[in-house]
Amino acid sequence: MKPIVVYTDPFWALENGVVNPALATVENEVFGDRVELRFGVVEDGAYVKSGERFIDNLRGASALAIYRAQMTEEVFDTIRGTVRVIGRQGVGYDNIGLPFLKPNGIFGFNVPDYCVDEVSTHTMSLVLALERHLCLQNDHLKKGRWDIYDGGYPRRLQDLTVGIIGLGRIGKATAQKIRNFYGRVLGYDPYVHGDHMIGYGVAKRHTLPELLRESDVVILHCLLNDETKNLVGEAFLADMKNDALLVNTARGGLVDPRAVYDALAGGRIGGYASDVFTPEDPNEHEWNRKLLPFDNVVVTSHRSFLSAESELSQRRRVADEIVHVLETGRPPRWGSLTE
Repeated sequence: MKPIVVYTDPFWALENGVVNPALATVENEVFGDRVELRFGVVEDGAYVKSGERFIDNLRGASALAIYRAQMTEEVFDTIRGTVRVIGRQGVGYDNIGLPFLKPNGIFGFNVPDYCVDEVSTHTMSLVLALERHLCLQNDHLKKGRWDIYDGGYPRRLQDLTVGIIGLGRIGKATAQKIRNFYGRVLGYDPYVHGDHMIGYGVAKRHTLPELLRESDVVILHCLLNDETKNLVGEAFLADMKNDALLVNTARGGLVDPRAVYDALAGGRIGGYASDVFTPEDPNEHEWNRKLLPFDNVVVTSHRSFLSAESELSQRRRVADEIVHVLETGRPPRWGSLTE
């Protein structure tokens, strides 16, 4: 029998709210006739990502390719003994069930570097949109309001300081780009030495409050884990300057949206931009939804990673690694999370 590879929730396979297997062009090219492809369960135009129907669809699989679906202990109870590898179709791996991989003899991997240029560029776009009041101007002018002062005076960027939290691949790429606009770039990352940051034009700050108090823009590029969950809360925001901007293109779980709402409503930060929310759609969460009407809030639909090139690259790399593990029994060559 051919091994079964389940793609739990790939957006690229949906067409008019229904899975179209013909869209798996890259996957069919890589796998050929060596595996059987199975796709996630769809209901009301969206993938089912939890519950009995989701878990039943995983039975008998040899490999999983996951996107936004969460690998829980219950999932591992079902796939133990059959699934040999789980590939995360993206950079973050907070949903891959990291603590359960090794104990269940399952290899896990992500694709940590396929969209470095896209995410850093998107981050820059959000920052500059806030700084220059572009979304507000666009919205008001299209409604007939022409006023060069609408939104107030933008700031002169060369007089300002950017603070980046998380100096991994994407954080460093953002630093390289943003240093051409701002006068100074600071970094906070307890796992990256200051000497390394200097090579990217970044001055290390050894404590988070130190970075927050100096920064006119604060950018989140850190992983989501137990250490960083709800990192942005009341204390974090209280340390920021009253006119500082906060930008998140990392993970929604880094931010407590109620705390951000209170800070915006009280005029205690200058603006907020985010590409990521928990749950994904901010309209589905009470406090994220309350952020949307603010003129100094800019949001996008978790698409900072997106370009035609990055999506195709990620898909090919996930399929290649799954084939490698299934055919050799060896660990993934790139992005391994279980070594």
